[in-house]
Amino acid sequence: MDWNIVEGNWKQFKGKVKTQWGKLTDDHLDVIAGKRDQLVGKIQESYGITKDEAEKQIKDFEERNKGDLS
Repeated sequence: MDWNIVEGNWKQFKGKVKTQWGKLTDDHLDVIAGKRDQLVGKIQESYGITKDEAEKQIKDFEERNKGDLS
């Protein structure tokens, strides 16, 4: 999967990300701006989870949305 597609279409994916990780604010999403590593960090910080768990959640998100990411 090419995360560059998400970054390039961030406005489209912001809603899906916010639905998945509701603790992330609009300000968080603006800072993340589609950058995967930023998303991992904000999920870790907001949910108090490990980097590995945040990566797993993003991987699951990617799988569920892969039709939108191709």
